[in-house]
Amino acid sequence: MKKFILFFILAFASIAVKAQSGYNYYEWGWGGGVGYGKAYADTKRQDYHPIFNLNIAYNYNPYLPIALELQFGTLSGGGRTRDKDRFGRIYKNAYKALILHGDQQMGDLFDYSDNGVLNILKNFYIGTGIGAVSNNMKDIQRTNLYAENDVIGSLEGFQGKDKSINFLIPLRVGYEFKIYDDYDQVGYTITIGYEHNYTFGEGLDGYNDNPGKFKNNAPDQYAHFTIGFRYNFGNTVSYNKLVRNFRF
Repeated sequence: MKKFILFFILAFASIAVKAQSGYNYYEWGWGGGVGYGKAYADTKRQDYHPIFNLNIAYNYNPYLPIALELQFGTLSGGGRTRDKDRFGRIYKNAYKALILHGDQQMGDLFDYSDNGVLNILKNFYIGTGIGAVSNNMKDIQRTNLYAENDVIGSLEGFQGKDKSINFLIPLRVGYEFKIYDDYDQVGYTITIGYEHNYTFGEGLDGYNDNPGKFKNNAPDQYAHFTIGFRYNFGNTVSYNKLVRNFRF
């Protein structure tokens, strides 16, 4: 009888410890990702390119990572023939960006305990932040290839800078898949998302011509879909809700 009682005590203790461990999370994470996107700039045609990033994150809680991200890739568009750009403009920007952003997941905002639907929705996120992009033109057409287009005053050449820095604001949405380790903590994450970056300036395409002569209704922007991987590590911190949805 004593062995029988002892068995249930140990079993209950094991369940309690496992459940308690489900409240914990790692304080830091690092990883990277790859995306595919394009710019929204002054030329009519824009090209799609791969975009890459490396990042380190401070996990304020399991549902709010604050990440410093180094992003790099190529943005290009236009062309020297009329079918690609009316004025023969073309640019190719090998850019780098440093962005600080936070992604607020839904699990931090509502009680998802014992609710299968909310346990799925808890990993959706929206995010924003601030950053800067360094533009470096590897190819750009400054002279007007078609003299008849001088009716809008472009014979003097297309204005802008081959190298520049612009501040930016990212808008981010996506979903994070959490992978748990042997301690029932989030050891790894895989994210699928979309990011749209609004820049303060006209540096992405290297053109900063008079908007009264050229169609230029908004600051330069770029956007991409991305998939990322992150490894979590560091101190173990407790959260006020069960992160993993245990079923015994």
